[in-house]
Amino acid sequence: MVNIWNKTIGPGGKWSGAVGRGKLIRFTALEEGANVSIQVFHARDLTERYNMPDTLKAQHTAHLTRGNVLMSDNGRALVSIVEDSIGWHDPLGGYTTRAATDAKYGMTNFQEQRNEWLRSGQENFAVELIRNGLSMRDMMPVVNLFSKVFCDDNGDMHFSATHCPAGATVTLRTELDALLVLSNTPNPLDPRSTYPSVPVKMEVLSASPVGEDDYCLNYRPENRRAFENTWEYHTLLGGI
Repeated sequence: MVNIWNKTIGPGGKWSGAVGRGKLIRFTALEEGANVSIQVFHARDLTERYNMPDTLKAQHTAHLTRGNVLMSDNGRALVSIVEDSIGWHDPLGGYTTRAATDAKYGMTNFQEQRNEWLRSGQENFAVELIRNGLSMRDMMPVVNLFSKVFCDDNGDMHFSATHCPAGATVTLRTELDALLVLSNTPNPLDPRSTYPSVPVKMEVLSASPVGEDDYCLNYRPENRRAFENTWEYHTLLGGI
């Protein structure tokens, strides 16, 4: 693997950018208790994006880990999870809002605290969506990397506060040209009353072509169909 690019996203930070297909995107929690919320779009057609209900339903799961594929609303494989050191990432908890952030951690604003103000996921996503020609109407469900949210027998959702150790990693592989929009802000279900401050390293690396023995391809029959839809798309474009 060749390291193409890397960046550390600080606590409360945000980032967006297009990553071409056939790349690895590795996230590393530099301290314990990280949470990075991500939205994923098809970079060549921003009307196509991650579809949370189809992704979970097709793979019979309520959490994501190695082998799972983030499927688009056109039934294609957007990105796959090819490596995962902790085995559980949250697709249900959503992102923080301004009101919830103020209520939990105390009211702050940029005018007074400048870069020390406590950002919310909603605000971070809004800025990055607009930066990429999108808008608030394009807000969608997120995947919260490094967080574990589970349901008890009554259907109540719970956050695991000890799930993510320092050094935890998760690696995505782009199956389509992907626009990623990231917010390094707390999981809304995190019970800590102090705003988590966990930097996360992001690296883009080269990836080997998907072979017939690929773990994500063969994880479920529905995954193979999503890959086939993606391959058909690329074939009809002439391999572009």
